[in-house]
Amino acid sequence: MRSEGEVEIPPSFLAFASRSESFANWLAALPRLIRDVSAEWSLTPDGRVRSGQAGVAVPVRTAEGEPAMAKFGWPHPEAEYEHLALRAWAGRGAVRLLRADPRRSVMLLERADADQDLTSLPVLEACEVVAGLYGRIHLPAIPQLDLLSAQAGRWADELTQLRGDRWVPRRYVDQAVALARDFAADADSDGTLIHTDLHYFNVLAATREPWLVIDPKPLSGEPAYEVAPMLWNRWDEAVASGNLRNALLNRMFALVDAAGLDEDRVRAWIIVREMVNIMWSVTDEADVPDAEWTTNAITIVKAVQR
Repeated sequence: MRSEGEVEIPPSFLAFASRSESFANWLAALPRLIRDVSAEWSLTPDGRVRSGQAGVAVPVRTAEGEPAMAKFGWPHPEAEYEHLALRAWAGRGAVRLLRADPRRSVMLLERADADQDLTSLPVLEACEVVAGLYGRIHLPAIPQLDLLSAQAGRWADELTQLRGDRWVPRRYVDQAVALARDFAADADSDGTLIHTDLHYFNVLAATREPWLVIDPKPLSGEPAYEVAPMLWNRWDEAVASGNLRNALLNRMFALVDAAGLDEDRVRAWIIVREMVNIMWSVTDEADVPDAEWTTNAITIVKAVQR
């Protein structure tokens, strides 16, 4: 990383400049940031740069020749406490944090196998792996984290905007609003360090342990909140099963049973999270939800009804 040409940022990630002026400005400064941090931390490039939705991961070697991953994230609220969650886990079921500069949203991480995630396993076997990881990472919440109950309270108010939407059944909007209000007033909604975005792509194969968690968006919440992303990811496989509802419920029950979760609370959080997904998909230009995303979310909400 001694010169600008040594690290190539994926063009698909550079295309995200159209998202907003702030993201475009961060992207423009990213090559310089990579060079500066690499020089300061004595890192050299060691492979292809990976990218996600909000950051890039650069394979590197440390001054001692050890493999690592330098993660450069776009500063945003969901990523603010990622380094603290990784520090709290201290490598138990998750990649180790080697060094962090929270001000610049940069971390040096233990390197896992970015080419092998849980999509390499049959889906129910992958659910069992994730259920086991829940037990490793669900620790008492660290004090800096935002509260899931507070987030639920905001959602209870915000979700009401969907009541007039002709694409979303009113009964599901009302159900989600009522559940979110209940969670907002429930002390059991808080107190556990949760990942919030734990799914097949955020668990990588490794040598120190068979599987390691990456990319937390931590909250002080409850374990039942974690399940929903395991339903909406690997969607094509659920559709291809021939019985979509059963495929989704099989995933849910695999996680509930293996992790000992409260089934009713899992169902309720799935409903809330899916309706929030619809709300977030509303575009500023058209003021309507994304059709496919909305259809999938409503399908999941229907599937988990009692």
